[in-house]
Amino acid sequence: DLVRSRGLGDVYKRQALGVDAYIQGEKDMQFVIVLLIAAAVFGVCYLVDKGFTKAFRGKAQHRSGMAVRANKRFGVFGVVLTVLGVMAFCIGIGDGPVLIVGGLIVFAMGVFLAVYYLSFGIFYDGESFLMSRFGKKDAEHRYGEIVGQKLYVVQGGSVVAELYLKDGSTVSLQSTMDGVYPFLDTAFAGWCLQTGRDPESCDFHDPSKSLWFPPVEES
Repeated sequence: DLVRSRGLGDVYKRQALGVDAYIQGEKDMQFVIVLLIAAAVFGVCYLVDKGFTKAFRGKAQHRSGMAVRANKRFGVFGVVLTVLGVMAFCIGIGDGPVLIVGGLIVFAMGVFLAVYYLSFGIFYDGESFLMSRFGKKDAEHRYGEIVGQKLYVVQGGSVVAELYLKDGSTVSLQSTMDGVYPFLDTAFAGWCLQTGRDPESCDFHDPSKSLWFPPVEES
């Protein structure tokens, strides 16, 4: 009897280990599926970005290869949230409405971030720049239209240089954007050329302090 009970105990242990291994295998498979979905969504976003550029961005500034774009983390977060939203929605179909609603909210946030990343951009060459934003017509400006700038420090320590234009519009450039500093250097050089100013005489110009243009006084 003792031998038989030990034999049964070994069987139960092996069964328990088999169940644990099966559960772990299921978790590993779910993780792999999530990674594959994320990679697929990211690839689609990349192809959409390239296709969107070729289809709708055919001006000289677009073809220059120089641009200010939203930080890539917006695109990455957009993809991740979109995938998580879809997963939560699918799980919620069988488990309850809370996950469905939460999944839809997360999905919407992910789509918003992805659309913002794909649609925002400042494309420029040596003469002018083109401002592209979602839901708005592209606006083209020459560097000579810049009248000054204001400087802000936002939460997290990043710097925002807000450029003021002759038509009353503004262009906000955050230090975390990709390509922002080469654009500001090009804009300053173009501004000096188009307004007839000598760069050496511009005492306000100090890129080390994020100052490129005359300061705009508070009204």
